[in-house]
Amino acid sequence: MKLKILGAAALLLTSATIVQADSWTGYTYSSVSTTSAVKGMKKITEQVEQKTGGDLSIDLHLGKTLQISSSDITQAVGDGIVDFAADFFFSGNVPIGRVLSLPMLIENDEEWAKAYKAVEPILVKAFGKQGVILLGGYRYPEQTIFTTFKIDDLTDLEGHKIRVTSPEQGHFIKEFKGAAITLSGSEVPTSLERGVIEGVLTASAGGAKKWGEFLPYNYRFAVNYGNSVIIANKDSFEALSPDAQKALRETVAKVGPETTAAFLVDEEVQKKKQSNAGMTLIAAKAGDADMARKKMIPFWESWAKENGPEYEAALKLVRDAVNK
Repeated sequence: MKLKILGAAALLLTSATIVQADSWTGYTYSSVSTTSAVKGMKKITEQVEQKTGGDLSIDLHLGKTLQISSSDITQAVGDGIVDFAADFFFSGNVPIGRVLSLPMLIENDEEWAKAYKAVEPILVKAFGKQGVILLGGYRYPEQTIFTTFKIDDLTDLEGHKIRVTSPEQGHFIKEFKGAAITLSGSEVPTSLERGVIEGVLTASAGGAKKWGEFLPYNYRFAVNYGNSVIIANKDSFEALSPDAQKALRETVAKVGPETTAAFLVDEEVQKKKQSNAGMTLIAAKAGDADMARKKMIPFWESWAKENGPEYEAALKLVRDAVNK
């Protein structure tokens, strides 16, 4: 009888151990394992598993390996299809986040840090409404202008077809009398070859790594910044032990900025590589930034007003933070 009781106790102990271990499904929009974005996400999964002694393991899937479109990642996390993800295309689900990518509103690293800190509480609340915990994120280098035609200043955009990734970038191109075109990343190379588009807004460490051979000119003018959020399903997160929650939050808080820093290093590496391969890098013309900023201010205000008081408040927070 005593042996039976001991055996039952051992079985219960084993069962408790199994219950405590959480196995999550992770996803990232990037399909290339060598990018700083994917390396950062892998680092998070490895460090979290180590810190929790295996109580939380995350199986990270690359972009396109699951039946989740890039624009639906935040929704997939909120619905519990995946537990954890990096999402660069979150603005369709959390459009107030676009305030950080309004052209000419944020123009350098210092301004970005101030602006993000100002609106982070708003973003946390907005993601929360989607059933998602915003844990942190990382930022790409500035989005500059890569073209198939020679460009010496912003007025040279007139009459040219430029691929953009957001309506806000599209407004910037249209302001300088260019045609803004939205395409998926996979369509860009063929579209450049066929003349469907004549340029793109991206980073040297971003799309230009893949498309540089089609883009002989790079006008080093910072139009805006793009960022990715690192998120978790609310129910999955709240089901974790307090220690596991803490480990995940602390790891993301550490690795997110490290990923941003890695992108900035890679930006300089890629600029040099692209220049050595024959790409002409053109410094931004003096006065272009001031001119563009003046053109964009009415757009910031109309963008916020059209979307409502919450957006106007978010814009004010950012403008106050960066003194614009």
